[in-house]
Amino acid sequence: MSELTKLTIAQARDKMAKGEFTAVELTEAHIQAMAAKRNLGAYIVETPDLAREQAKASDLRRQAGQAGALEGIPLGIKDLFCTKNVQTTAASRILEGFKPQYESTVSGKLLDAGSVMLGKLNLDEFAMGSSNMTSYYGKVTNPWKSKADPAKKLVPGGSSGGSAAAVAARIAMGATGTDTGGSIRQPAAFCGITGIKPTYGRCSRWGVVAFASSLDQAGPMARDVRDCAIMLGAMAGHDPKDSTSAPMAVPNFEAALTGDIRGLKVGIPKEYRPDGLSDEIQKVWEQGIEWLKAAGATPVEITLPHTKYALPTYYIVAPAEASSNLARYDGVRFGLRVEGSSLDDMYKKTRAAGFGSEVRRRIMIGTYVLSAGYYDAYYSKAQKVRRLIADDFKKAFETVDVILTPTAPSAAFGMDENTDDPVTMWLNDVFTIPTSLAGLPGLSLPAGLDAAGLPLGLQLIGRPFDEETVFKVAGVMESAAGFTATPEGV
Repeated sequence: MSELTKLTIAQARDKMAKGEFTAVELTEAHIQAMAAKRNLGAYIVETPDLAREQAKASDLRRQAGQAGALEGIPLGIKDLFCTKNVQTTAASRILEGFKPQYESTVSGKLLDAGSVMLGKLNLDEFAMGSSNMTSYYGKVTNPWKSKADPAKKLVPGGSSGGSAAAVAARIAMGATGTDTGGSIRQPAAFCGITGIKPTYGRCSRWGVVAFASSLDQAGPMARDVRDCAIMLGAMAGHDPKDSTSAPMAVPNFEAALTGDIRGLKVGIPKEYRPDGLSDEIQKVWEQGIEWLKAAGATPVEITLPHTKYALPTYYIVAPAEASSNLARYDGVRFGLRVEGSSLDDMYKKTRAAGFGSEVRRRIMIGTYVLSAGYYDAYYSKAQKVRRLIADDFKKAFETVDVILTPTAPSAAFGMDENTDDPVTMWLNDVFTIPTSLAGLPGLSLPAGLDAAGLPLGLQLIGRPFDEETVFKVAGVMESAAGFTATPEGV
């Protein structure tokens, strides 16, 4: 049974179509694997009974010739997606016990495609973080171990750290993630898996607990490029319930994996070589460029001059939107309530008890930059700089087809490192934030290992709604890398 957890989504799909095993058998193998690896803290809620029911229904549909694109595939759902009658917490105490009476559009689409839900995956509280250390339900441990210090526990990245750890540890075949400033791509890099943040508007945000509404975007996380393409095809599509959902047709992303990138031009931004960039990251990046040249693509140096302003811009825009979105958690309608001597006192006590330190920090920053006298000085100016960052990419894509950069400035770090200084933690997203501010698709895939045997990721950035080219180039790079990043013992 354990061999079934080592399959990719595409392999499992094809083998079930041939009748080699059933969805029930595949699901049971993953339920057993989940139980054996609870020490990772990847799941907040496990739903084995529901998964078994869904797997049985899946086998019946297959027998009736009604198999969907993800028929019988066991997936984990990030606990930011509302799931009907299953607790949804955003990893926060303030939502403990909340069971939505509706299904998010994305998780609903995955169910409609025949998938099986194994449970709700851990994350940084309200998706705010780069390490998965801020969850009220406990830290998530990266299944990878450093050869230099095998006893040291490593972070899986964030905020989708539970999703990345579950896929890497083979306790989910794929998982949903959300990406606001890098929360799919950075944990994908840290855990040696593939993850894509699609173009803003490609996937519906309806039923996803909001962090920063102009940045949040759902996307798939899986073991390889093909699996991500299969998942995104099921997740994407226009949703009239979401005003930011783009009325665009969904291409066959899997069909884009032709292996032919001859004649494509690949942008290499000089601004992504900051002082102090590690030699190992630099080496992997250069290797990625060589792979693309060997496949017939042409590297072109480009400039994205406003990149240096991306981090401060993001940390004005995102907290401002968060302070507005999180105002709804007041102890009145749902979730935690701490009684007080008055209505205002109840608000204060509930929010103080319900929110963790990182969430409170960002709410305070956001409230400050939106306050009278500071809105024009900070928020309004940040929006103007955001437009300049987007224009840089627009100009670059006049001459190149895709852009190649590192995903993160380092490999996964220890749980006891970098956590005292929030600014140091925020720097983990320095390579991913510009893509988010511009609303572009960005994919991270494993491209090598560092000296300690930890995975390093490279990021491909595409034109708006051109995920097909991103997948095509990523597939070629994956083949050139010639390895599947797998933690020892998995």
